[in-house]
Amino acid sequence: MTKQFNKVAVSINAHPDDAEAWNAGTLKLLKDKGYKIVIATMTSGDLGGCDMTMEETARLRIEEARKAAAVLDAEYYFLGGVDGFLFDSREFRLRVISLLRKVRAGVVFTHLPNDYHTDHRTTANIVEAAAMVASLHTVPVEEKHLDITPLLYHSSPLTLSDPLGSQIAPPHFYVDITSAVETKKEMLGYHISQIDLMKHMHKMDDFFGFVLEGNRNYGRMAGVEYAEVYWQHLGGGFQKDPQVQNDLSEFLITKTL
Repeated sequence: MTKQFNKVAVSINAHPDDAEAWNAGTLKLLKDKGYKIVIATMTSGDLGGCDMTMEETARLRIEEARKAAAVLDAEYYFLGGVDGFLFDSREFRLRVISLLRKVRAGVVFTHLPNDYHTDHRTTANIVEAAAMVASLHTVPVEEKHLDITPLLYHSSPLTLSDPLGSQIAPPHFYVDITSAVETKKEMLGYHISQIDLMKHMHKMDDFFGFVLEGNRNYGRMAGVEYAEVYWQHLGGGFQKDPQVQNDLSEFLITKTL
């Protein structure tokens, strides 16, 4: 019997604006294919504010995330972590398992396990561990177990390098997001708090422009105008069906560079 994965795509990232920066275009394309979209952040990004307390920053950034998610009619969840102090733990794994079961996830997106940012790497570990056991009835959460282990995909930030600057293995595939880039811009545009932060942290005058230039760079690699990049998690314990690739076949580029 052919496995049927729910058309529910869950993007779980470390901070508000991560989903918008790394895979909003693909989420838009999946929504157009009939997927329900869910966006979750492990932290509220509460260190990511200028001239605000952590509490004020958290309230603002959660509101920004909700407004951005609403562009896709997506549900948004904050999972209770502290920005810059996120640790893999039993508690956070159980929270992610509960979320995946609650929304009946079929496809899950998260960061790369060798991403440049420690919160991103921690999130990737938590999400991988949670997704692997989300279909097991013995996990101690209230929500009913998933019928099938969800498919797991990793998105990339705007450079294909690891924390030490070494080249990451080439993506499994690129998604041409040119037709969805206006939606991506709209979602990014709600994260106004990050403009001043990026100027302060990285001397970056145009944060939104920087993100889109990264997508243009990926697009040049793939031979299109704008692209996002992905790796499917193909290790033991995970399903290997190319569902996203099949559902987005007209937007898919698999060239190896």
